Amino acid sequence: MLLQNLLQPLLLTFVFGRILISSGMLRETYKNILLPGTMCVCMIMSGVWGVAMPLIAEFQVTREIEDRLLAPIAIGWLAMEKVVAGMIQALVAGLVVIPSAWLAMGSGVEIGLRHPLQFGGVCILVAALAGGGGLVLGCSIDRMHVSLVFTLVVAPLITFGCAYYPWASLHAFPGLQHAVLINPLVYANEGLRGTLAPQVLHIHTTVAMAALAAIDLSLLAIGLKRFYAKAIG
Repeated sequence: MLLQNLLQPLLLTFVFGRILISSGMLRETYKNILLPGTMCVCMIMSGVWGVAMPLIAEFQVTREIEDRLLAPIAIGWLAMEKVVAGMIQALVAGLVVIPSAWLAMGSGVEIGLRHPLQFGGVCILVAALAGGGGLVLGCSIDRMHVSLVFTLVVAPLITFGCAYYPWASLHAFPGLQHAVLINPLVYANEGLRGTLAPQVLHIHTTVAMAALAAIDLSLLAIGLKRFYAKAIG
């Protein structure tokens, strides 16, 4: 898991946070934008696939889920176990990115924890977003369409999720700036950016956390409903 979660952020931060900045193609302050965004992407990818892929395999290939449905607990708790496992994986992925990306980018990273409780809250909400999203995807897509979903859904969400640029930088594209607000990754990235690099313009952290909480509850409700439908179907 560490190898899987470390390789991409290390390459990304080294190229954009070290090579392009040292060559003068990007400003030094871009490091403060890049690190929280990289952390968020790693958390989302790790948590989503950590829940979705095992669910797809257990429901559609190995049918292992049938044995677990015999456990003397409510069906919903099996789904919650998947979400919690995905959250833990997302949190580990996000936390290991901070020191590794910091080392890859070198000096000039102005990241701090002025509000550690707020940072912890945002991390939990982002991890819950990953776990809930993985539950919905794992119970909704066919195993033959996994690559298609990544291309048509996950990749655009990351691209327009303000991971590699702040939401405020879209002011030159007002239509796009308002349209991307339906993307939950915008609030995840802006929330992490607001707690790690508050000097960068960002959506107010309280607003981002409130939006994430509402989205997390919605995804969990949808995911539980679809999990139950597949379990008894």
